[in-house]
Amino acid sequence: MSNTKDTIYKETRTHLGLTREEACEKSLKIGKPIQRDRLERIENGRFDITPDEVLLLSEIYGEPTLCNHYCSNECPIGQKYVPEIKVKDLTRIVMETLSLLNSLQKRKEQLIDISADGIIDDEEIKDFVFIQNELEKISVTVETLQFWVEEMLAEGKIDIEKYNKYKNC
Repeated sequence: MSNTKDTIYKETRTHLGLTREEACEKSLKIGKPIQRDRLERIENGRFDITPDEVLLLSEIYGEPTLCNHYCSNECPIGQKYVPEIKVKDLTRIVMETLSLLNSLQKRKEQLIDISADGIIDDEEIKDFVFIQNELEKISVTVETLQFWVEEMLAEGKIDIEKYNKYKNC
């Protein structure tokens, strides 16, 4: 895996103003050490990063989107099944969600009619695929909201104790 362009892992670290040494020190503090030379090789694209290392860097940098990037771009299974999520502002996420829900509300009866007999015939396939695509968009929007929340928690903009109190009810 040779790269002339900086990897997202290096871009994230430098954007945060951290040196490799500081990133490695942070990894030690959370009890999951990563060696400086290993980090350098990952950042320069000379070593493939492991899922555990992605989780570690995501935690060190407070960037949950690194996990989604890895799954949707670097993991062979994820490339097939995991869409890439782009973090957006809360207003846009809510508006997209409501728009998609409104669209599906209009198609609810149609989905019932299509699925009632358990068969999708040639006349129904176009509408079924449209509805399926709308459902997939809702799924991505839900994941986008989750990333937004995780980012706000990592930045301390949402009280993590209160969030967890209500999240686990």
